[in-house]
Amino acid sequence: MSTTIDTLGTSAARTRSAELEKLILKEPGRFRVLTGDRPTGRLHLGHYFGTLHNRVRLQDLGVETFVLVADYQVLTDRDVAENLTEHVEELVLDHLAIGIDPDRSTIFAHSAVPALNQLLLPFLSLVSVAELNRNPTVKDEIAHSRQAAVSGLMFTYPVHQAADILFCKANLVPVGQDQLPHLEVTRTVARRFNERYGAGNPVFPLPEALLSAAPLLLGTDGTKMSKSRGNAIALSADADETARLVRGAKTDAERHITYDPAARPEVSSLVLLAALCEGGDPRQVAEEIGAGGAAALKRRVTEAVNAYLAPIRARRAAYAQDRRLVRDVLRAGNERADAIAEATLKDVRAAMNSDY
Repeated sequence: MSTTIDTLGTSAARTRSAELEKLILKEPGRFRVLTGDRPTGRLHLGHYFGTLHNRVRLQDLGVETFVLVADYQVLTDRDVAENLTEHVEELVLDHLAIGIDPDRSTIFAHSAVPALNQLLLPFLSLVSVAELNRNPTVKDEIAHSRQAAVSGLMFTYPVHQAADILFCKANLVPVGQDQLPHLEVTRTVARRFNERYGAGNPVFPLPEALLSAAPLLLGTDGTKMSKSRGNAIALSADADETARLVRGAKTDAERHITYDPAARPEVSSLVLLAALCEGGDPRQVAEEIGAGGAAALKRRVTEAVNAYLAPIRARRAAYAQDRRLVRDVLRAGNERADAIAEATLKDVRAAMNSDY
């Protein structure tokens, strides 16, 4: 057995992702996707164009989709999970508003699926401390942790994530490039469990990464758009809040608008946002604004974002009128996820000869 975690290079992952996209179009029913978010605040346009709209796309293509509300994982880099009930409900509302259909996709909360979390113990036995210590994503998350002292949950986060993916035997995980090391841990756990306990009958698939070509949207301060930095345009923001945020967005001193992400990142991010909402090309958008300058750019972005989000906001407002519906969606998803996790845990116990 290999003593090091397999390395799935980014270039190889991109090549494989292109192949997977073709397979998804041909046979969507052969795939099961696990994806999700931590309920730490309002989802924003960076989330939407980065991952959320892709979840709806996969669902609509016929891919079985599980959306995890990772409430336990809020504690990976926080001492306390604040406003958790509110954040969980808001997260479900956002998913319903963008088009996730609870009749076709399963939305569930981490803490509501005990059998999922029971997988963590046997999975931890399959990965060494040295391997976890080398994980570059863990190192980065520890460096930016909000905890007074880094907890053991942070250190074991990749294995907890492996349990999230493998409890439903997902074989496809949409990820960004920075999440590839975590998925490598999941693949290692699945492979080693199968080798150690499978006896020629694998219990788990080796999930594959579906790398997105998601555009990078900067926040209003010119840094990465983030819930924690207060620089994001939330999906739930109203038209006036959106206009205010866009007006305050950082640009540069050059009046003529061009699309040059390397040399003019802040301006180019705004141009890209307008293009994404309009379904156009950012270079064409920049050319049309041209000498109009930053004021004209921000007017265009505001109009484009508000027009694009209007139907999403309307659906969200309608769902928000009935919080019982939101809780019913989550309860039904929890029950389905729990049944699947129990079946998987039964398979694990049988493979480990501990089904007594």
